Amino acid sequence: MPAKGGSKSKVFNVFDIGVALYLLSAFVFMIITLPATLLDVCLAFNMAIAFAILFNTLFVKEVLDMSFYPTILLFTTIFRISLNVSSTKLILTTGDPGNVVRTFGQFVGGNDLIVGTIVYIILLIVQLVVINKGSERVSEVTARFTLDAMPGKQMAIDADLNSGAIDDAEAKARRDKIQEESSFFGSMDGAVKYVKGDTNAGLIITGVNLVGGIAMAMLRRGMTFGEALNTYTILTIGDGLVGEIPSLLISLSTGILVTKGAKEADFGPVLVRQILSTPKVMYMAGAIIAFLGVATPLNPVIFVSMGAIFIVGGRMMQNQLEVETVEAKAEQAEEVTAEEIRKPENVISLLNVDPIELEFGYGIIPLADVNQGGDLLDRVVMIRRQIALEMGTVVPIIRLRDNIQLNPNQYIIKIKGVQVAEGEILFDHYMAMNPGYVEEEITGINTFEPSFHLPAIWITESQRERAESAGYTVVDPPSIIATHLTEVIRQHISELLTRQDTQNLVNNLKESNPEVVDELIPKILGIGEVQKVLQNLLKEGISIRDLLTIFETLADYGASTRDTDILTEYCRQALKRAISARYFQMGESTSVVTLDPAIEQEIMGSVKQTEQGSYITLPPDRTKAIMASAEAETRKLEEMGRNPIVLTSPIVRIYFKKLSEDYIKDLIVVSYSEIDSNVELQSVGIITA
Repeated sequence: MPAKGGSKSKVFNVFDIGVALYLLSAFVFMIITLPATLLDVCLAFNMAIAFAILFNTLFVKEVLDMSFYPTILLFTTIFRISLNVSSTKLILTTGDPGNVVRTFGQFVGGNDLIVGTIVYIILLIVQLVVINKGSERVSEVTARFTLDAMPGKQMAIDADLNSGAIDDAEAKARRDKIQEESSFFGSMDGAVKYVKGDTNAGLIITGVNLVGGIAMAMLRRGMTFGEALNTYTILTIGDGLVGEIPSLLISLSTGILVTKGAKEADFGPVLVRQILSTPKVMYMAGAIIAFLGVATPLNPVIFVSMGAIFIVGGRMMQNQLEVETVEAKAEQAEEVTAEEIRKPENVISLLNVDPIELEFGYGIIPLADVNQGGDLLDRVVMIRRQIALEMGTVVPIIRLRDNIQLNPNQYIIKIKGVQVAEGEILFDHYMAMNPGYVEEEITGINTFEPSFHLPAIWITESQRERAESAGYTVVDPPSIIATHLTEVIRQHISELLTRQDTQNLVNNLKESNPEVVDELIPKILGIGEVQKVLQNLLKEGISIRDLLTIFETLADYGASTRDTDILTEYCRQALKRAISARYFQMGESTSVVTLDPAIEQEIMGSVKQTEQGSYITLPPDRTKAIMASAEAETRKLEEMGRNPIVLTSPIVRIYFKKLSEDYIKDLIVVSYSEIDSNVELQSVGIITA
């Protein structure tokens, strides 16, 4: 193992030395005068490096695979300028800069002063105006957008990490990649200036070579102006071209790298596929080229042949796409079939029970289909929001599904897989309900409103305006279903609150009030006991949104008793302002029914305490007699249009509520300690037996 590590270190040292020598040679070339042959070798090496960089940028799959590209730009720029300085020395001193410079001046420049000058100027314009300018702008914009997008990308990584989609290692790798991208594009924004400056420097050096060469030839070598101009201009153009072509390659490489959009794909196939992958495009391009060859004086052989090539290529491409599509579908079908055959039945998934389900017949599907204008899904979202605001707890996801076993217009509501309510609607009809004071009758189909079982009538669209003008309450089918679903959720919201939901509420409160949470859980009460208290409150319609008050009350009294029923009563007393606002109107007298003190004493005398909690041991005949009196007295309130409210002493309230649950539905039982001092009460009856 040590030998292997030593070998690796040695290789890296060789590379480090090579890079150092490459950079050092640039400074040496500026100081000493190179022999012409050595200059030819260095110019050839510089051109090879430029081509290597170009092909690397073409075929690299990710831009970060060339994260050192800004440094490479700096090194190659310095090296190329040093070669320009060396060739300038040879041109001015000896007039013989070597084979490479002379060949570029004579062969590439056409061995002509005018042709060489024009070619050199064109290359400069292409590099300065087209490539450098565009690369500079793209680098600037990319750097700005990359830096602006960093906070959003980091938040997305945190969200994936919190949801469990990725682990800590992948999150760290993603963060590092974002940091590398920002550093790379920020460096590229400045590194592009090297390329632009290199081109400008090459132009200045060319001008110096031309003027200095002519001066040296006339003053030192006795040439005429014409001879000096012709000789040194060709050499100068050759020197400019031999430096300009690698510079142009580097500029092109920079442009490719900063404009590369593919993240992890080969550049060539993606580029060709994006240009020539659509048969329709090939047909149109071929037809236009062929038409130009026929209808214009352009060479028909070239243009018609080219058009035919494009059309034939488009046809071949279309055949290939059709074959690939068929093969892909067949392969997908085979994979699905094979997977189903290989896959054992997942029995565990069948054990999952949805907390809330809304199943409906096929006639109601349009109400839940967004494509058909249905808004039932939006209403379900609003129901969850409404319950959260009213009751202070999050309603679980409501599962909507069609059921062909139901009647077309029937729907059922399930809580934990068990049906608890059902209803039936008439599609394209409206439900009209008489609020009690409308005397005008309208024709329709008699029915009952499913939420509160009130008498109603199904009417058509044409009758809607008349019914509303007469004073009827008219609702559409989605509103009927949504209202029914809301009431069912309110009735069962306590059993929908799980321990995990309770833990989520605790975590939310801990962000703003960590002290009370740390004091209460788990030192005084456990999550299960807190859940039971919250369920007791929700069961009687008390909002738990003021969770801070509830937790502070539990922290105060939890040390003295762990009886969740007693703790619930303490919490109700702490929430008396909310209870008073729910059941009583400030500034107005509220009618209630009170409990006979003798009945209260009898109930308390029958309470038995056990380790599992307390229960009442009243004889059945006494229970029935008390409940009969309670039903008779509360009926008076209902006939007056008031809520059936029974007022008791604090110690009796919970036991009387338990006693009445099986006899009187929706009976409101409130103790004196749960009423705000500003509430005015009027007793209209006493429960006795």
